[in-house]
Amino acid sequence: MVSKAIANNVAASNVMAETVSDAEIVAQFKQRGCWGLYTSVDLKGCDPASIRDAEKIHRFIIELCDLIDMKRFGEPQIIHFGPCERVAGFSMTQLIETSLVSGHFANETNAAYLDIFSCKEYEPSKAAEFCRDFFGAESATYQVLFRD
Repeated sequence: MVSKAIANNVAASNVMAETVSDAEIVAQFKQRGCWGLYTSVDLKGCDPASIRDAEKIHRFIIELCDLIDMKRFGEPQIIHFGPCERVAGFSMTQLIETSLVSGHFANETNAAYLDIFSCKEYEPSKAAEFCRDFFGAESATYQVLFRD
C-alpha cells in the first residue's frame, strides 16, 4: 500500500520520500498482473461552495475521467442527502468502462472522500493532486492499493 499526504501546493516531503512514484506504481501494477488499482483520496478544508455545487461536481467527474484516461459509461449520479448534518452532502458515482469513480462530500466539515477503482492503470498522485486543486482543499491524503 502506498500512502501520501499533500499539503496545499506543497508536498509533505517526509511522507513523499517514503513512497513510490506513479511510474513505479504503474510498472508494479502491470508486472503483477493485478486485477485493479484503487486510490482513496481524503480532502480536508475544501472550498465550501465547490463541494455544495452539483454542476461543479459534474464537471469534476468529467475532467477527472479525462485526466486519467477513463471512458465514462453513462451519466454520473450526483445526489444530495444525509440523515443528519454530520454526514449531509452530495454523493456521486460514475461508472467507467473499467470500473467506478465515487465520492462523498461532507458539508459540516468541508471534507471530501473520493475513490477511484479501475482495472486499467492510471497515475494515482496525478489524480489526487487534481482532486485537491479542483476542490481547493487545504490538504489531501491518499492511499493506493493493488487488487489481485
